[in-house]
Amino acid sequence: MSKKIIMLIEDLFEDIEAIYPYYRLIEEGYEVIIIGPEKDKVYKGKHGMALKSDSSSKEATLDDVAALIIPGGYAPDRMVRDENMVNLVKNAVNKCCVIGAICHGPLMLVEADVIKDKKVTGFKSIITPLKLAGGVLMNNRVVTDGNMITAQDAADIVEFTKAVIVLIKANR
Repeated sequence: MSKKIIMLIEDLFEDIEAIYPYYRLIEEGYEVIIIGPEKDKVYKGKHGMALKSDSSSKEATLDDVAALIIPGGYAPDRMVRDENMVNLVKNAVNKCCVIGAICHGPLMLVEADVIKDKKVTGFKSIITPLKLAGGVLMNNRVVTDGNMITAQDAADIVEFTKAVIVLIKANR
């Protein structure tokens, strides 16, 4: 199984929801590839942290990718406007990659139309879109259904990241 992980990024991501999994996954020996709408652009988080994209969503492929991570914050509201990012999520789900989405990140799962009948959770302000998309809403802080992991908010980042790592290893 591949050691590559894609992390989607856009401006106004929730800093801890991107930075913590980014470094934990590197610690575990994975290559984390940052994908944004534009290549080599610095994207800034809500609290000032920054991540530079390695590739654009248009150029990105899922070759040898084990997982795709979607941090929250306000970034997912911007990500859903990028058709290439949405298609990347849809294709990752179809390819059975591990998908991790936290806080507002599950909005990308809604836009990609991949949560019907899946157990999911997310930030309280996206509960209605999750239900309308056919997701089975769970009140747990972190929810795993098949290869998909969702979490409610930044307070769940440690448990969320652990669940992602466990699932990636289990899929080897």
